[in-house]
Amino acid sequence: MSAPESLARRARWRWPEIVFWLVAFAAIAAPSGKHLILNEIAILALFALSLDLILGYAGIISLGHAAFFGLGAYAAGLFCKHVAPDPLLGLAVGIVVSGLVGLLTSLLVLRGSDLTRLMVTLGVALVLHELANALSQWTGGADGLQGMTVGPLLGRFDFDLYGRTAYAYSVTILFVLFLLARRIVRSPFGASLMAIRRNPLRASALGVPVNRRMIAVYALAAAYAGAAGALLAQTTAYVSLEVLEFNRSADVLLALIIGGVGWLYGGIAGALVFKVLQDVLSSGAPQFWLFWMGLFLVVLALVGRERLMGGVRGLLPKALR
Repeated sequence: MSAPESLARRARWRWPEIVFWLVAFAAIAAPSGKHLILNEIAILALFALSLDLILGYAGIISLGHAAFFGLGAYAAGLFCKHVAPDPLLGLAVGIVVSGLVGLLTSLLVLRGSDLTRLMVTLGVALVLHELANALSQWTGGADGLQGMTVGPLLGRFDFDLYGRTAYAYSVTILFVLFLLARRIVRSPFGASLMAIRRNPLRASALGVPVNRRMIAVYALAAAYAGAAGALLAQTTAYVSLEVLEFNRSADVLLALIIGGVGWLYGGIAGALVFKVLQDVLSSGAPQFWLFWMGLFLVVLALVGRERLMGGVRGLLPKALR
């Protein structure tokens, strides 16, 4: 089978994928009270998907991916507060701002080893966190960006307190961006990213423009993270410094590790497991939920994430792997 035929075969939709997304959209009709956590899962899934694009497919390690998440949140929040309340316009602004900053900072990420990239990405997030804190006249500083009034979605659907509209909005954006990511990773561009992750020198020798590919995917991942941040800002009508903190980067990295890197559904699965565990554990004993989460991660490491998730993935059809 030729390479184009193989890529075309992988790009075909299978029934398990269709069922998965039908269930995700059917959850809009879930009982009131469930949509807030579902909305958080959808946003974290999109954030994890953005990290998987650079870590799972290009091999770029990041400890400061929250930089772009926070940029998207503040860009959408400021746009809503000072320019226009339309959520789709604010989402577009968050995507563009984060993508442009990702494009600029990608030049720093290209230099050095994985350790250098870890320090650079973490440094960028810390710098943006301090800037947001210092520019309190714009961002609200430690008090957060308040006074946002997000307009109705498509001019008709108001964001309710129960989160039904918020979840419908977030899961739709997640699906649309997932479709784009799916098309990208199952294209010659995605195949070149996998080659770069395995061996950049060999990929370069084969004629793959390594630097340009890495710049492109890093900017794309930044735009995806910005979309997730914008969704959080719009569905909660509030932005705080927490969107730029290290904990945000750590949470999305943990979610991706739980679900597995290098397959698009890994971020979604990891976000689902992480948020459900967080919700269940914190509801039982809020002061000890981090202990149980840490214990779960230790067991995951001892058993072997690849062994555990490999068993789960082995039960799934190839379409979802």
